Amino acid sequence: MEEAHLSIQNLVKKVKEEMFSSSLDLYSFVSPSAYDTAWLAMIPDNEKQEHPMFQQCLNWLLNNQNENGLWGESNTPTIYCLPATLACMAALSKWEVGAHNIEKGMPSFHAHAENLLTNQNEAYPHWYSIVFPGMVEVARNAGLEVTFPGGLKEVVESIFDERKQILEMEAHTDQYHYPPLLSYLEALPLTYKIDQEVILSHFNEDGSLFQSPSATAKAYMATGNSGCMMYLKSLIQRCGYGVPHMYPVDEELIKLCMLNQLDKMGVAEHFHEEIEEALADVYRDYMNRVSEDIPINRLPIQMYKDSIAFRLLRMRGYHVSPWNFCWFLHHNDLLIHIEDNYEYFLSSMLSVYRATELRFVEENELEEARSFSRKFLEKAIALSTKNNFLQFPNLQSLIEHELNLPWLARLDHLEHRRYIEENDKTSFLWMGKAPFFWSPYLQKDLLLQLSIENFTFRQSIYKNELEKLKRWTEESGLNQMGFGREKTTYCYFAIAASCKLPYFSEIRSIVAKSAVIVTVADDFFDKEGSLEELEDLTKAIRRWHCMSLRGHGKIIFDALNNLVINIAKIYFEQHRQNVMKYLQVMWYQTFLSWLIEAKWSKSGYVPSIDEYLETGMISVAAHTLVLPAASLMNPALPPKHLIKCNRYETLTKLLMVSSRLLNDTQSYEKEGKDGKMNLVMLYMKEIKEADIQDSVSCIENILDQKKKELLEHALVNDMGGQMPKSCKELHLSCLKVFQMFFYNANRFDSETALLQDIKKAIYDPLEVQVQGSMLPQLTVGHKLKINLLSSNHGNHCRKSLKTSFICKMTSKGWYEQSKFIMPKVILGIV
Repeated sequence: MEEAHLSIQNLVKKVKEEMFSSSLDLYSFVSPSAYDTAWLAMIPDNEKQEHPMFQQCLNWLLNNQNENGLWGESNTPTIYCLPATLACMAALSKWEVGAHNIEKGMPSFHAHAENLLTNQNEAYPHWYSIVFPGMVEVARNAGLEVTFPGGLKEVVESIFDERKQILEMEAHTDQYHYPPLLSYLEALPLTYKIDQEVILSHFNEDGSLFQSPSATAKAYMATGNSGCMMYLKSLIQRCGYGVPHMYPVDEELIKLCMLNQLDKMGVAEHFHEEIEEALADVYRDYMNRVSEDIPINRLPIQMYKDSIAFRLLRMRGYHVSPWNFCWFLHHNDLLIHIEDNYEYFLSSMLSVYRATELRFVEENELEEARSFSRKFLEKAIALSTKNNFLQFPNLQSLIEHELNLPWLARLDHLEHRRYIEENDKTSFLWMGKAPFFWSPYLQKDLLLQLSIENFTFRQSIYKNELEKLKRWTEESGLNQMGFGREKTTYCYFAIAASCKLPYFSEIRSIVAKSAVIVTVADDFFDKEGSLEELEDLTKAIRRWHCMSLRGHGKIIFDALNNLVINIAKIYFEQHRQNVMKYLQVMWYQTFLSWLIEAKWSKSGYVPSIDEYLETGMISVAAHTLVLPAASLMNPALPPKHLIKCNRYETLTKLLMVSSRLLNDTQSYEKEGKDGKMNLVMLYMKEIKEADIQDSVSCIENILDQKKKELLEHALVNDMGGQMPKSCKELHLSCLKVFQMFFYNANRFDSETALLQDIKKAIYDPLEVQVQGSMLPQLTVGHKLKINLLSSNHGNHCRKSLKTSFICKMTSKGWYEQSKFIMPKVILGIV
């Protein structure tokens, strides 16, 4: 384990050197576009027309063909790769180079075209119906044999017909079209005549045509404009010879996407100082930005940038107004424009929707933005069968994941796994002609390798800790009570998967043990113990002496006593203060609340809602999980500020109330059968005309308000109180656990609902799709499920029909568990 930790530290150092160096070129993080690079490669030299002006762009095409024979940003073949591949082969053919590339690319293009285009159900994105036919014509004009046999011929003809309709329909309404037809200049047919004066009138001040390298390259070939050439040379000088889809690119946006990527991949904890420094600059610019008109072609980018900045800043405590990214709500014409051109605003609206997860009380503009973005994304999903723009790998499942599971109901560790496994499928932004990728850094393996090692290291820690916890529950007798729920694994999984604590084993152990005791004791009070036994146990907790206890009560007391002594010992060793009395008072309050509820249940007494909540917010026991851990995490924080008789800080009270409301909205049926009080039933008793749905809706509205208040207290740096940031984060993690357990169902009481998530969080190796030499070099002991891309792995592998391996790194290299030594040529091991 020490070796793995050292490897992670070394990787962190390397990533810092690359990502946060003062000499860093941010453009190196922008994925080059094979399509646009091909168009620059087609420009002939002014002096020697038989040679390309940008020979290096041509060389880039020769050296950047994917292993599957196509060109494009995604390793997985998609419809977006087809026009890019045609443009690249046309450029190579024009200059009579790259015969081998064309020989490899042409059959691959035809094979993938048949599969990809026929699966579209004759429904294509608007832009695709312009670009794909245009590239077919460009390739044929370059002398390439581009054929579509059989039924594919009809499919391609339908795309050409669609282009014809678009050109006829929009020729007179071009000013309202997004993006303008002229931005597709390189793809428009020769029969579509455009006067040079029209082209010149649309040049930007920087000499570009809509800041599109491909359209500008074509514009230069058509006009010879010197401003155009200056733009293209500036592009090459700034970006190198693989150019992006759009230039210039907002460098602050690149920086934001880098920071966002660190968050998503679960490694932000290693870059705290660097992230804070970068966000301080972002915040300064964010707050000082002058309002200005945004060009229509930059709308998606600006919305994407503003919403990411808002989310990153708010998550780290900055005061940011929702209007900094909700500005588009002011303009009805913009809203109509976004809806009419929905396929180009997918990433932007998805980012807006994510940002609205961080809503505080009375932020009506965020509610409005959430409603608009949700309806937008739901419409996109519904229309995906009619106009299949969701063909991009995993986009539909990504949107559905965001819509179906709120951020507050997700556990960070599982979210990190999702993004690591989909590392090249979630970092893109629509730019008009194709998805624009932000993270070629992942393609370089380093960040991906760090993410894998970090996640795998956590798994190894979690697995060991869970085994220790199981032994503790067995030795203490808590798992042998013969009644109630055995939830040791659930309790540990919840704290491990929700909390960002890197290697704080003691904290996780204390929270998990507290949760196990709460579960067993709660069941004892609800189901098993007689009133006499419950009173005796509560008195023993008050006196903190168990002389009169026997059976279940003594087992519970002994386990709790050992836990409290252990916490007090650790705290005294760290902070030289005695916290025993604070812990004892806190636990006594909790046991007393259980006793009160048991008396209500056994006597048939019906409390008022206020009376019930006063007791219920304590009996849910959320404070017993977070407060001892929070005290241990902060040596400068005296325990009396966290644990004091009948007094808790506002954030803790909000957590206690929210947890109770979450529990009650999903447990009223079960608790009703058990004869136990529940807020849903109490509301119906007090409001005679209310039915179950009315009661649940009312409680959910209150809960929604309380969660927003809690979120504000947890995230904003100066909301009063003396609770440090790490304690606030622990409270927020606890809320997310309760939300996960009780979102649309009572998953905690289910025997099976969480089993798959637990396996993914603790036991199952990551599944990472690799191609060629892209496999990260992990350290000894790491396991990884490798899904080999099917393009040509059989050429190297004796098990050519098998595309998935569970492998373990040994001191001699990667071995499949069946002892088959995996080929070095696939794994990239030198």
